[in-house]
Amino acid sequence: MSVYEKLKSLDITLAPPAAPVAAYVMYVQTGNLVFISGHIAKKADGNPWVGQLGKNITTEEGQQAARSIAIDLMGTLQAACGGDLGRVKRIVKLMSLVNSTPDFTEQHLVTNGASELLGEVFGDAGKHARSAFGVAQIPRGSCVEIELIAEIA
Repeated sequence: MSVYEKLKSLDITLAPPAAPVAAYVMYVQTGNLVFISGHIAKKADGNPWVGQLGKNITTEEGQQAARSIAIDLMGTLQAACGGDLGRVKRIVKLMSLVNSTPDFTEQHLVTNGASELLGEVFGDAGKHARSAFGVAQIPRGSCVEIELIAEIA
């Protein structure tokens, strides 16, 4: 099944990348690697998914937020690939920042929301290295931010 057939079966529609809100670009390609800037979790209305894990957001809600970021990351990756996700050879690495209380220790489980979706969409090429950190705050109060590195053909 192609990436696009898999997205369709999951009822996922990719949006074009959002415009940067500070002094950076959404992605940079060097050689066959694409580095995608951090994307924050957003609700369906486009506003940031605000909150802190361990305080007012559950691990399960954090997983949903991370999954929503993976969808946005794929939209940006599609743009970086000239509109063709079939060019993706490998999702290389994710780095996840989870806005969490000092005693919250399930950042890795939150990040699974993104990792599992990428694996489902890209198959073996979606299996990646990863880091997941707890942080005191994320821009705009978002609960999760994730960046991605991919290898493309």
